[in-house]
Amino acid sequence: MTAWAPADQSLFAATYSLDLTAGNADRPSVEIGMVVVDGELYVRAYRGVRSIWYRAAREHGLGTIRVGSVSRDVLLTTRGLEGSTVLDAAFRAKYGPVADALVRSPEARAATIRIDPAGQRVRGKRAGT
Repeated sequence: MTAWAPADQSLFAATYSLDLTAGNADRPSVEIGMVVVDGELYVRAYRGVRSIWYRAAREHGLGTIRVGSVSRDVLLTTRGLEGSTVLDAAFRAKYGPVADALVRSPEARAATIRIDPAGQRVRGKRAGT
């Protein structure tokens, strides 16, 4: 079962970037590129696992995304996602040469985040755990 509705998946695929707020709404958001693979939404932190917003995502496991006028509460999974060649290919296909930093950098690949709609169980457990 796909966590994201088909309309959301189409929006993500057709939009260049999203705004992510990790943690509570008082935190600043970051604009970042995203890809959809097998119905799941992913982003990567260019600066790796030490980036402020990646650390907030790992610590809180939840946040909000905004894509155009659409806003969604989300769960953020940061464990066990690094090194996927499928994600590398998706970033290359969507962003071309701009994606090189996200695909070639071990730091960025280690800072992969899966974003799921809040309030849903994902693969039998809460995201972030």
